[in-house]
Amino acid sequence: MRYKLIDEDPKTFALIFDAGDELVAGLERFAVEQDVSASSFTAIGALSSVTLAWFDWETKEYRTSVDLNEQVELLSLIGDIVLKDGEPVVHGHVVVGRRNGTAHGGHLQEAIVRPTCELILTETPAHLTKHIDPESGLALIHL
Repeated sequence: MRYKLIDEDPKTFALIFDAGDELVAGLERFAVEQDVSASSFTAIGALSSVTLAWFDWETKEYRTSVDLNEQVELLSLIGDIVLKDGEPVVHGHVVVGRRNGTAHGGHLQEAIVRPTCELILTETPAHLTKHIDPESGLALIHL
């Protein structure tokens, strides 16, 4: 993964993932290296595999819904990075398109890039922070 700071206010980065890079781990590593505590991101590209999940309200856990080990288009990825217990956590929602034109969407668990993924990440203003919601167990924006 390569990245470049493209704006200072708000701090905005372009991140380019290459074939074989894992998106979630790469984003978490980037957040640690750049001391990113809160941000939002969008991305497009293509993947050689992806695992998606859905949030089970009863168990308060993410459950795998789709596990594709094939070339897919990354049609849309939106999400954020927040700190949980002092560590950055990536929360992304994704839509991928298969060769037959069908689409699958959900919570991003894992994705291997092929050939590229172009991601724009913008730091969130300090007054927009997330806190763990006791009812759901999810990190939600606290106003």
